[in-house]
Amino acid sequence: MSEFRFELLATDGAARRGRLHTSHGSIDTPIFMPVGTQATVKGLTPEMLHSVDARIILGNTYHLALRPGDQLIAEQGGLHRFMAWDRAILTDSGGFQVYSLAQSRKITDHGAIFRSHIDGSLLELTPEKALQIQENLGSDIAMCLDECPPGDASFEQLQQAVERTILWAKRCRDCHRRTDQALFGIVQGGTSIPLREYCAKSLTALDFPGYALGGFSVGESPESMQATLGPSAACLPSNKPRYLMGVGRPRDILNAIAVGLDMFDCVMPTRNGRNALAFTDDGVLRIRNACHKRDSAPLMSNCFCYTCRHFSRAYLHHLFLAEEMLGPMLLSLHNLAFYLQLVAQTRQAIEERRFTTFYSSCLARWDSSA
Repeated sequence: MSEFRFELLATDGAARRGRLHTSHGSIDTPIFMPVGTQATVKGLTPEMLHSVDARIILGNTYHLALRPGDQLIAEQGGLHRFMAWDRAILTDSGGFQVYSLAQSRKITDHGAIFRSHIDGSLLELTPEKALQIQENLGSDIAMCLDECPPGDASFEQLQQAVERTILWAKRCRDCHRRTDQALFGIVQGGTSIPLREYCAKSLTALDFPGYALGGFSVGESPESMQATLGPSAACLPSNKPRYLMGVGRPRDILNAIAVGLDMFDCVMPTRNGRNALAFTDDGVLRIRNACHKRDSAPLMSNCFCYTCRHFSRAYLHHLFLAEEMLGPMLLSLHNLAFYLQLVAQTRQAIEERRFTTFYSSCLARWDSSA
């Protein structure tokens, strides 16, 4: 019997404070999920992720199926044991690769065929195959296979992608067998609100345990994304978790929480960390800049991550100039701490019914430092 359930604990306007229960622990929402595409959050150990209170991380169906293979991971006891992670895992279905690897895949109603970016071999990813891989991985939350169109897709292309996404969602639901794994449907439709509403209505009828909004941050403008998010979120059941896939600037996360979304992921905090960019309350620091050479201050005085408790900006500046691997590790850790502290502060603000004030103060601070 699945232990997955969702509680809605508080609201402040459209913003929601909730709690997800999984067989690998409870997760307070809104929540940010570090991305561990290939069974690792780049440069960070599970203990480091524990230290910033990461409760759930992501793995990727397409990448793990290619290397090392989902059967091998199943033989090793599943993805949790394989990567020594004792908290929750969500696995993406490979639908984003339908978008990002468009030059090396062929797509039909049956499924998508990819040419491996590793060795050129072919991988066929059907709804049934995507679910089989995720069941072998043993994630707590699996995602339906969907078609993610680019931001500049025509209305006809968006419509075709929506119909295919609904078709594939039905097939995913019908073949899903693991009772300890929740299956989420993914709403597509680009920036077309009528298509989003149609897709959401069709998927809601299938009664998934949770729902995601996919197909954002794929080339559309931030303004058009924001205009679409609110009406799209409003179409989703209020008693189910709502996940915005792959959208990761801090302001975008707050904007999405403001319209009622609960779960977020993005490679931005770790990718920026590897490139010497640190998120702070006062905006982004470029730690390679010469102004940090003699700066004895931490990245943030009110951050309690390992990086800020032990190291100065001057030391971090030195690590990047010396091309030492510790620099990207320490900045990645801090950036994840920043994101997870931000959503924790947001949860508290919603509970205390001061979300609007908190939201406005964050945006004003970031805008003044831009």
